[in-house]
Amino acid sequence: MSGFDAIDSLLAGVGPEAELPSLQVRRELRERARLSKAQVARALGVSPSTVAGWESGRDPVGEVRAKYAYLLDGLAAKFTTGTDTATGTGAGTASGAGIDTGTGTDAAPAVPSVAGSAVRQAGAAAEVLASSAPAPGEGDEAEEVLAVPEPCVLCGYPAGTRVAGFAQHLDAADCQATVAAPPAQPATAPARPEAVPVGKPASRTPRTSARPSGRSQGLSRRAFQEPSGPADLISEAVKAALAEHHGDVEAATAMLLKRAIPDAMRLLDETRKGARYDVIAHPWIPDILKKRTSRGADEIWEARPKWTRHELPPGRHEVTALDINGAYLSALKTHLPLGQLEHSAGLPHDRRRAGVHLITPPVWEHEAVLPNPIGQRDEPGPLWVTEPTLRLLLRLSGPKYGLCAPPEIHESYTSGATENLLEKFRIALKDARDTAIAEGDEVTLEYVKAMYSKFVSTMGESNYNRELYRPDWMHIIRSQAFSNLWLKALKAHDEGLTVVRAMGTDELHVIGDWRGVFPEGRGVTEVKVKDTYTAGIDATEHTGTEGEEG
Repeated sequence: MSGFDAIDSLLAGVGPEAELPSLQVRRELRERARLSKAQVARALGVSPSTVAGWESGRDPVGEVRAKYAYLLDGLAAKFTTGTDTATGTGAGTASGAGIDTGTGTDAAPAVPSVAGSAVRQAGAAAEVLASSAPAPGEGDEAEEVLAVPEPCVLCGYPAGTRVAGFAQHLDAADCQATVAAPPAQPATAPARPEAVPVGKPASRTPRTSARPSGRSQGLSRRAFQEPSGPADLISEAVKAALAEHHGDVEAATAMLLKRAIPDAMRLLDETRKGARYDVIAHPWIPDILKKRTSRGADEIWEARPKWTRHELPPGRHEVTALDINGAYLSALKTHLPLGQLEHSAGLPHDRRRAGVHLITPPVWEHEAVLPNPIGQRDEPGPLWVTEPTLRLLLRLSGPKYGLCAPPEIHESYTSGATENLLEKFRIALKDARDTAIAEGDEVTLEYVKAMYSKFVSTMGESNYNRELYRPDWMHIIRSQAFSNLWLKALKAHDEGLTVVRAMGTDELHVIGDWRGVFPEGRGVTEVKVKDTYTAGIDATEHTGTEGEEG
């Protein structure tokens, strides 16, 4: 029989692909079943962002396509059965359940006969998912105010709201603040009887462990709750790598660096559990965001600083080259478009949206002391810039600074946006980085750095990251890092320092007492010394030379 099974497998591989319903129907089936993307992803062995891609314009292939088709077929059949049972009409079709499968017939989408257990496994997964679906009102975006706070799924401290079955803080700042709060006493500490007055019931005190317990609090959570939080994913990966290589730091670090991209995507999925925003991972992209050649570039200008002051004040000066820590990590906090970019022309800037914009930049008249906010650009005329660059120019043209005229906006590709889309992801990486620095853990430090830097660099047109295709995000995050560096140069200038050079995302050269302006250290809000050197001409020496020549 094993020989026939092998032949069946070969035949299945060359047979017609399983038919899938339309994109809208795929999502309708899942949402009607009250299933989250994470539940479906777990059953099929993919990531939630992959499921989102299947519902927005991308089709699965191979064995996973057959599994996905079987799942959708099973969900459609369940709705048909439920409708027929309620009406007493007997066996029906998917269209009888009020859902158009998009196949052109009244029947549910057909699935080819695929040998082996793959389809049967997907069918079993569909049964489990359907039976564990949350009650009405607990869908992906449902919010529930809790009468008694429960531990936040990310930080473990009390949260008053549950979203999609997860207790969590709706504001990332609240979550960050509670992480810094001192943890409660261990649950094993003996109770103090005098704390409860006689004859009065004890109030329920929410558990405030340092991390989520991982135990389910309902069917919707049991289906896809992980036993560990985001920070645990990083520490567990490092421990496993060191164990596998018997404590060899170099070998473990090399292994972790190779895994940085998929591990970053897994961490992103973990931090997106119960999120308030639905993200399209593979949207339609306008031509301006597409590379003209395989090694070429698209039309987006990121405003990378590459500036050196033309003239220094008279005299010789000690210049300090400052290194800005975690530039790309800090830049993850930026306004990112959630959905597909939509075109507009002749409209003023809308701060509730984000994307890329065709602008005519203003004239910059402060090149002698500060770099141009759009970077060094030789060609005049309009150019496509990202959201951070436009917001920086608008800010500098406002009444607070008045450093330039406002830019002229011609066209835009934007979508509804939020600044906190990657905030929990950023906080998890930042906390792991801070802990690694405090403990002298260079393995974790290099691993975390690779995770956020490669995450940013591969979300565009890259063969290394197929889970997320957002070149608009890549340009926006990079530009945010450049904008952050430019604002540090402005702060130095306003505080009386002489700005000598600004390069890339993390290099700022200044003259003067910089420690009175920037805190020194390795944290993401601090700077460290990269180099010191002497520049300029001694005033007396210069004067003497002129006298001799005269």
